[in-house]
Amino acid sequence: MIRDGVLPLSSLEMGESGTVVRLEGGTGLVGRLAALGFTPGTTIEIVRNNRHGPLIVSVLDTHIALGRGQAARVYVARRHPKETS
Repeated sequence: MIRDGVLPLSSLEMGESGTVVRLEGGTGLVGRLAALGFTPGTTIEIVRNNRHGPLIVSVLDTHIALGRGQAARVYVARRHPKETS
């Protein structure tokens, strides 16, 4: 669900990127995600999202596999590619 331009990480398509806005969930999940680098202001790029199975994301120059449930708890603002002149 998109609200105020913020959407779950699992909604991004392969090749798209977003900036982490917030994490939702229990302290264990939020702590784990933060330890992996999913902190507000961090840019994340979708390496693979086949709409089933885990997502592969690039965060802080590292590829991380996230389950769909975990990815649904990471909220991002979609980054638009810079326009070329």
